[in-house]
Amino acid sequence: MDYTLILLTFSPLVGFLVLLFLKEEQKTALRWVALITSLVTFALSLWALAQFRMGEGGLQLVFDQPWFRLAGSQVTFAMGVDGLGMLMVLLTTFLTPLALLSTWSAVQERVKGFMIFFLLLETGMLGVFTAQDLVLFYIFWEFTLIPMYFLIGIWGGERRVYAAVKFFLFTMFGSVLMLLAILYLGLTAGTFSLSDLGLARQVFAGAQVWLWLAFALAFAIKVPMWPLHTWLPDAHVEAPTAGSVILAGVLLKMGSYGFLRFNLPLFPEATVQLAPYMAALAVIGILYGAVVSFAQTDVKKLVAYSSVSHLGFVMLGIFALTAQGMAGSILQMVNHGLSTGALFLLVGMLYERRHTRQMSAYGGIWKVVPVLGAVMLFISLSSAGLPALNGFVGEFTILLGSFSSSTLGSPWFAGLGALGVILAAVYLLVMFERVFLGPVKHAENQTLKDMNLREVFTLLPIMIVILWIGLYPSFFFNLMNPTVSQLLATVQTAAMAIR
Repeated sequence: MDYTLILLTFSPLVGFLVLLFLKEEQKTALRWVALITSLVTFALSLWALAQFRMGEGGLQLVFDQPWFRLAGSQVTFAMGVDGLGMLMVLLTTFLTPLALLSTWSAVQERVKGFMIFFLLLETGMLGVFTAQDLVLFYIFWEFTLIPMYFLIGIWGGERRVYAAVKFFLFTMFGSVLMLLAILYLGLTAGTFSLSDLGLARQVFAGAQVWLWLAFALAFAIKVPMWPLHTWLPDAHVEAPTAGSVILAGVLLKMGSYGFLRFNLPLFPEATVQLAPYMAALAVIGILYGAVVSFAQTDVKKLVAYSSVSHLGFVMLGIFALTAQGMAGSILQMVNHGLSTGALFLLVGMLYERRHTRQMSAYGGIWKVVPVLGAVMLFISLSSAGLPALNGFVGEFTILLGSFSSSTLGSPWFAGLGALGVILAAVYLLVMFERVFLGPVKHAENQTLKDMNLREVFTLLPIMIVILWIGLYPSFFFNLMNPTVSQLLATVQTAAMAIR
């Protein structure tokens, strides 16, 4: 029995317990306890990576203990990671301390509550990516709702309560149907263990299209796919900067992760049948998100809508059902978390200086804040998919896999997706031009302060990883390739049975 993932997943709760005994007035101590806890959790994730045997398929670092019985079916406290899970764990533990570092000056009220909810959220997210039992997964999945709801509802903007309630209701709606599907699976097969359910697919084969749709609704809302995306711009715009970073960087990935972890291996025949429809929705999302992003005057809302477009690429690659498409999608999940998370950090820094996110309030500020301008340009080009940066590798691989997909049966999916890449460059560079280039339009901008050391150290690790992925992506592909091969083998067997 391996306890690595138990220690990793629940390590933020140690910091949570320490925070409970600190007073609200001890703001500096509260911040440091939360930050150090998140750094320890990151160190534990690196320890888990050091034990992970790259090139081997299947689950590793497995903890599997009988838990309780539900109506005669066994529920197990089962945890484990493959290459996909390991990448998502690393993304979570990497972004969390950086998000907390951004709160040093941004969060001044109710600091204790903010740090408590943030560490609870990290435990929930790690549980989602390590759980290997459907009941355990659902508990962690729903648990993440609570701290995120309060982070938006208490520390958000003017319409924070509306945004928090909308976020909660959308996610809960999809989760109820997923819960019914989980109960059906577990009670039909006699187990809720994911590995056991994969071996007992014939037991629920007759209902797999309906089961697939029940899971897909919950995951599509979380991604978010068009037309289930409407909660996202409100949540992003109203959330505090650190909340937006984690929402874009990790929480949205729970949706695409769910498709890869549950829909593809448990319901492969339904996956093959429904893949063209999902790819069509993904392409609509790519183009819709890009066009609506271009129309925004609020920088944060532009970045929020860009997530709809970028996550459309992830979904297109998944449902191309090719090795290149799926590997590109997993890498793009990481890429989006890095690039969009960094964009939200930068928008938060601008807001702290001018207390507005309207592009018209800026203009020409690169002359005043050259370091901030250079970093924004670097991150914008990363998000736009410039060669030698991370976004290019993921999007190119997705388009390559989609173009050659026999499941989709048409190169038009890849062609329209490529148009989305061009549109992304347009809206990101136009945003950069309006905010940073030209003459300084407002006297208030003449006295803006450039990035300080804390802000530089918040973004520098992200920039380093962006370059790493752009110049040397083989480490990440090697980590995920066994998982991709196993998923494709399952789906291809199902495709042959359908034919």
